[in-house]
Amino acid sequence: MEYPKPSSLSEKWDLCKLAARSFVHSLYNQLQAPWCPPWILLQALFSVGTLDVLVGLSDELAKLDAFVEGVVKKVAQYMADVLEDSRDKVQENLLANGVDLVTYITRFQWDMAKYPIKQSLKNISEIIAKGVTQIDNDLKSRASAYNNLKGNLQNLERKNAGSLLTRSLAEIVKKDDFVLDSEYLVTLLVVVPKLNHNDWIKQYETLAEMVVPRSSNLVRWLKVNFSEAFIAWIHVKALRVFVESVLRYGLPVNFQAMLLQPNRKTMKRLREVLHELYKHLDSSAAAIIDAPVDIPGLNLSQQEYYPYVYYKIDCNLLEFK
Repeated sequence: MEYPKPSSLSEKWDLCKLAARSFVHSLYNQLQAPWCPPWILLQALFSVGTLDVLVGLSDELAKLDAFVEGVVKKVAQYMADVLEDSRDKVQENLLANGVDLVTYITRFQWDMAKYPIKQSLKNISEIIAKGVTQIDNDLKSRASAYNNLKGNLQNLERKNAGSLLTRSLAEIVKKDDFVLDSEYLVTLLVVVPKLNHNDWIKQYETLAEMVVPRSSNLVRWLKVNFSEAFIAWIHVKALRVFVESVLRYGLPVNFQAMLLQPNRKTMKRLREVLHELYKHLDSSAAAIIDAPVDIPGLNLSQQEYYPYVYYKIDCNLLEFK
């Protein structure tokens, strides 16, 4: 089945929807989020730069994509580890800009304040890399401190019988855990049963006047920085879509980014639909699927190469043990 070549962005979008309905009707009906609204028109945002810069940036963005994804998954996994007995609630804390991940992606808008588009594409990628590297370093530091404390507590539990309410805390707390020589602050030690942990987090700030806010909430840091890292990751994806599209299809810039969320059963047929729709963009795509290929600057493996630019966003970030 053949489709006419669209001449405008709106026609491309309409044709893509039409193709899904007519070519594989059941596919369209089975999509979990049938057809997300057209993603941000990236070509309206960025300056193209020179071809040499884009080729180099393509390689750098591929590495940055993998790095940021790794940090996102580490923060998410650490959230699961810290919450331990509340892992069923972990997903509730893995939000981006206060909404669930799929909602954030489908409503994505470029953050002009964090990543000014007046900057070059390379500078924007460096801003993202710097911010996520800081999150990664902070996580390592906090994780080390948390794991040391957790290990010490586990050792004490093995060595000592009885409750923390009756045992000496001399081997648990350290000088660094106290605020000393302060006119206004006094450190208090509180033993909270695991079952009452959530109630404590909600109420401890109101037990007395002038309690330091959120002083016992590591989860808060993880929640905030997961959001920051995930948002950065989706911006990297947007940059890659722009750069790869210009490298592959040239100038003038003329493309539209779309989000599709099929379930596993419909993935193969979705590929067939998209191939029929866009195979005219690259006549060699069919041959490439059956043979290894190395295209300088595009960072596309044999399995990933299609006549259209494609990047996967995996929101299944947790691996529960």
